[in-house]
Amino acid sequence: MKLKTRLLPFESANFTVILDHNVAKKLDVKLGDRVIVRFNGRSLTAIVNTAKDFPIDSIGIYTNLARVLGISEGDEVEVEATSPPLSLQIIRKKLQGLKLESDEIYLLVKDIVEGKLSELELAAFVTAVHFQGMVPSEIYDFTISMVNTGQTLNLKKKPILDKHSLGGVPGDKTSLLVVPIIASLGYTIPKTSSRAITSAAGTADRMEVLAPVTFSIEEIEEIIHRTNGCIVWGGSLNLAPADDIIIRVEYPLGIDPFFIPSILAKKLAVGSTHIVLDIPTGRGTKVKTLEEARRISQSFHEIAKMLNMNLQTVATYAEEPIGHAIGPALEAREALQALKTLNPPDLVDKAASLAGTLLEMVGEKDGYEVAIEALKSGKAEKKLREIIEAQGGDPNIQPEDITLGDKTYTLHANDSGFVYYIDNSFLATLGKTAGAPIDKGAGVYIHVKLGEKVKKGQPLITIYSSSSAKLQLVEKLIEENTPILVGRTAGRRMLLEKIQYQPTRLVPLER
Repeated sequence: MKLKTRLLPFESANFTVILDHNVAKKLDVKLGDRVIVRFNGRSLTAIVNTAKDFPIDSIGIYTNLARVLGISEGDEVEVEATSPPLSLQIIRKKLQGLKLESDEIYLLVKDIVEGKLSELELAAFVTAVHFQGMVPSEIYDFTISMVNTGQTLNLKKKPILDKHSLGGVPGDKTSLLVVPIIASLGYTIPKTSSRAITSAAGTADRMEVLAPVTFSIEEIEEIIHRTNGCIVWGGSLNLAPADDIIIRVEYPLGIDPFFIPSILAKKLAVGSTHIVLDIPTGRGTKVKTLEEARRISQSFHEIAKMLNMNLQTVATYAEEPIGHAIGPALEAREALQALKTLNPPDLVDKAASLAGTLLEMVGEKDGYEVAIEALKSGKAEKKLREIIEAQGGDPNIQPEDITLGDKTYTLHANDSGFVYYIDNSFLATLGKTAGAPIDKGAGVYIHVKLGEKVKKGQPLITIYSSSSAKLQLVEKLIEENTPILVGRTAGRRMLLEKIQYQPTRLVPLER
């Protein structure tokens, strides 16, 4: 059937088209069925959505499908029904708790990338993996398939060093120090990073305060050729694209069964040969105990060995934020200050520990001391400024040049004593409520650290925002909860809180 295209100004999670329900009947397809759309010698399988009173001579085309096929408004396309993809049978197999074979996994990943599966079908698969689990061979095959269905970085040099963090601790801007430390010592480190999903800032958000982070594969190769390193957003590179699609499904479900192939596929796609995997461990993070960190480490080591990747996992202290800053601009400021002054000490110590681990993996002795010397000598700061310039930023930028939100709220101590608890997750929530990471100048500055002595009336945290309304929401949250607890004796306050009964609110349900 020939139909005229009507371009819809929306992106869809997969390839989707809209048909009038009468046209759908003529094609013998229903909501969720598939059609093949052909245009100028190219074709693509799309999922059908139906609508009443849609023009019967037309087909609604979403932006991403139009882009792939090169379709413009009013173009005539050929549309015909097609059978469901074979990958649906593979999903049913996993739902039954059966092991998937290598060729089945590749076909499934290929169909995910090509948009042949709906979000509902993907959600069923992700849920099945969450409850059924995967054996090591399945994890290995998913990792390889994710890489083989996307682009790869070809730097034509070895070794290639890299770091990754499982996340969960606020203010972790260590990549802004580790990358220039490693690159300044002559090693190659292509850091492709994510934006924030559940936190107030991802590495790409922090770096974007200093320089652009969106580039093509070819542009990144040139940046690395010039500087040995980069800190860029991986979302525009089509590296292991199935992972990005799966994450979109995992996030609203609150599960992450693909975190091992997700991380290792991205590293494999950029050619990493030596990787340090940071597992922040502590209250308010994803990994609460050392025992849990050890268990996760063993899983990563097993798959990395199968992939011939040199991996070292490290559990790092995460009972409080790293440094004092949470939020893109605040963290970029603090990273620049750390490169120049070696303060705050916890940020410098963690960055030097991670960089030192990488250096020892490639044969350097006393890696921690070598990393510290790169900071003390100014080599690391100089290298970050080279990377900033290569990525199109101002290499002369100073911490005080970075703009913060012009509206602030400061929480003061109600009592004198010692800081005995800092709520990581709540501080991250405050930063997001203030507007981070979209509002780059929004965030939280923490004036105190665990164990420090404070006096009544002393500032504990300052919230920055560009919005008065958002700052009011922050104040309301702080009235209901306290992000930092102070006691009269360090570590000895046994009564944390008298918990008041709050009746359950009955909310009328509407159908």
